[in-house]
Amino acid sequence: MTEPSAPPKPEGTAADLIAAGLKLFGQKGFAATSTREIAAEAGANIASIAYHFGNKDGLRLACGHEVRRRIGGTVAAVLEGPADAPPPSPDEAMMQIEAAIRAMTAFLLTQRAAEDVVPFMLREVAENGANLDMLYDGMIVPAHGRFCALWAAATGNAPDSERTRLIVFSAIGQILYFRIGRPIVERRLGWTEWGAERARQTADVIVSNVRAMIERERRP
Repeated sequence: MTEPSAPPKPEGTAADLIAAGLKLFGQKGFAATSTREIAAEAGANIASIAYHFGNKDGLRLACGHEVRRRIGGTVAAVLEGPADAPPPSPDEAMMQIEAAIRAMTAFLLTQRAAEDVVPFMLREVAENGANLDMLYDGMIVPAHGRFCALWAAATGNAPDSERTRLIVFSAIGQILYFRIGRPIVERRLGWTEWGAERARQTADVIVSNVRAMIERERRP
């Protein structure tokens, strides 16, 4: 099955409105956010929402596509390859998994582009939002599937088994926890900011955990 093409990067007023929508929808929820608030946050005329997106629902969908563009692009940069490429060796698969973990950790913990993505995603999941199916089919399934294929190459286990899919979710979940629970981690460790070094330290721990998981799961 061919994956949907990645959405283009928004520009100008449309980009400003999407950024405002991501922030406010994530903070307040879709229903509690007014178009007037969005326009004010974006520094735009309220009529520009209708001009660019039709209505607030259209803006919500555009926000979902922007989430997919930001996160999907980060994952694809390290996981995508030729469709007819042979399966990697176990060591090559582990290197690709490690690179993906480090890229995702750096993006989610240090990049401004990620600041409003996670709260928006959590709201969409909690509210069973309009973007959930699109993000699931267009981003989560392809990325999770590539992780599962690499996990299978690294361990010798079946890529579509229930155990493989659960373990891959648990590995990715480690990264997400540090973003969702960042204020708690900062207080416990006495950190005041997340720069490249903090992200590297965090990725080192996650990679170490994943390596141990792979060694445990490898078939004799």
